[in-house]
Amino acid sequence: MEGLLSFLLFAIFFYLMMRFGCGAHMVHGRHNNYGEHGGSDVKHIDPVCGLQISPDEGYGKMHDGRLFRFCSRGCLDKFEAEPERFLREQKEVTS
Repeated sequence: MEGLLSFLLFAIFFYLMMRFGCGAHMVHGRHNNYGEHGGSDVKHIDPVCGLQISPDEGYGKMHDGRLFRFCSRGCLDKFEAEPERFLREQKEVTS
Protein backbone atom coordinates (compact mmCIF):
# COMPACT_ATOMS: atom_id res chain seq x y z
CA MET A 1 0.00 0.00 0.00
CA GLU A 2 2.91 2.36 0.72
CA GLY A 3 4.29 1.79 -2.79
CA LEU A 4 0.93 2.70 -4.32
CA LEU A 5 0.77 5.93 -2.30
CA SER A 6 4.32 6.88 -3.41
CA PHE A 7 3.41 6.18 -7.02
CA LEU A 8 0.26 8.32 -6.81
CA LEU A 9 2.16 11.23 -5.24
CA PHE A 10 4.80 11.02 -7.97
CA ALA A 11 2.09 10.88 -10.66
CA ILE A 12 0.37 13.96 -9.25
CA PHE A 13 3.67 15.83 -9.05
CA PHE A 14 4.52 14.84 -12.63
CA TYR A 15 1.10 15.96 -13.88
CA LEU A 16 1.36 19.34 -12.15
CA MET A 17 4.85 19.96 -13.54
CA MET A 18 3.78 19.09 -17.08
CA ARG A 19 0.58 21.11 -16.83
CA PHE A 20 1.84 24.26 -15.12
CA GLY A 21 5.61 23.96 -14.75
CA CYS A 22 8.58 23.50 -17.03
CA GLY A 23 6.73 21.23 -19.48
CA ALA A 24 3.67 23.46 -19.92
CA HIS A 25 4.81 24.89 -23.27
CA MET A 26 5.29 21.38 -24.66
CA VAL A 27 1.76 20.29 -23.73
CA HIS A 28 0.15 23.31 -25.36
CA GLY A 29 2.26 23.10 -28.52
CA ARG A 30 3.51 26.68 -28.42
CA HIS A 31 7.15 26.08 -29.27
CA ASN A 32 9.24 25.84 -32.37
CA ASN A 33 12.39 24.01 -33.36
CA TYR A 34 14.60 26.59 -31.69
CA GLY A 35 12.99 26.20 -28.24
CA GLU A 36 11.32 29.59 -28.50
CA HIS A 37 7.71 30.21 -27.59
CA GLY A 38 5.22 31.33 -30.19
CA GLY A 39 6.24 30.72 -33.75
CA SER A 40 3.33 32.13 -35.74
CA ASP A 41 5.09 35.50 -36.04
CA VAL A 42 8.43 33.94 -37.08
CA LYS A 43 8.81 33.97 -40.86
CA HIS A 44 11.26 32.17 -43.11
CA ILE A 45 12.35 33.44 -46.51
CA ASP A 46 12.32 30.94 -49.35
CA PRO A 47 15.91 31.16 -50.70
CA VAL A 48 14.77 30.30 -54.23
CA CYS A 49 11.87 32.70 -54.87
CA GLY A 50 12.08 35.04 -51.87
CA LEU A 51 8.55 34.48 -50.52
CA GLN A 52 7.90 34.67 -46.77
CA ILE A 53 6.90 31.27 -45.36
CA SER A 54 5.33 30.55 -41.97
CA PRO A 55 6.95 27.75 -39.94
CA ASP A 56 3.92 25.51 -40.43
CA GLU A 57 3.66 25.97 -44.21
CA GLY A 58 5.52 24.62 -47.21
CA TYR A 59 8.51 22.32 -47.11
CA GLY A 60 11.51 22.29 -44.77
CA LYS A 61 15.09 21.20 -45.43
CA MET A 62 18.10 21.15 -43.13
CA HIS A 63 21.30 22.28 -44.88
CA ASP A 64 24.59 22.83 -43.04
CA GLY A 65 22.79 22.74 -39.69
CA ARG A 66 20.28 25.43 -40.69
CA LEU A 67 16.58 25.04 -41.47
CA PHE A 68 15.35 26.45 -44.77
CA ARG A 69 11.65 26.61 -45.69
CA PHE A 70 10.27 26.51 -49.22
CA CYS A 71 6.88 27.57 -50.58
CA SER A 72 6.59 24.63 -52.97
CA ARG A 73 8.12 21.31 -53.93
CA GLY A 74 9.48 22.96 -57.07
CA CYS A 75 11.52 25.48 -55.06
CA LEU A 76 12.79 22.69 -52.82
CA ASP A 77 13.88 20.65 -55.86
CA LYS A 78 15.71 23.65 -57.35
CA PHE A 79 17.50 24.25 -54.04
CA GLU A 80 18.49 20.58 -53.70
CA ALA A 81 19.97 20.65 -57.22
CA GLU A 82 22.15 23.75 -56.57
CA PRO A 83 22.12 24.79 -52.89
CA GLU A 84 25.34 26.83 -53.08
CA ARG A 85 23.94 28.98 -55.89
CA PHE A 86 20.91 30.02 -53.87
CA LEU A 87 22.90 30.52 -50.67
CA ARG A 88 25.37 32.72 -52.57
CA GLU A 89 22.51 34.76 -54.07
CA GLN A 90 20.91 35.10 -50.64
CA LYS A 91 24.21 36.42 -49.20
CA GLU A 92 24.51 38.95 -52.03
CA VAL A 93 21.01 40.28 -51.37
CA THR A 94 21.55 40.65 -47.59
CA SER A 95 24.99 42.29 -47.97
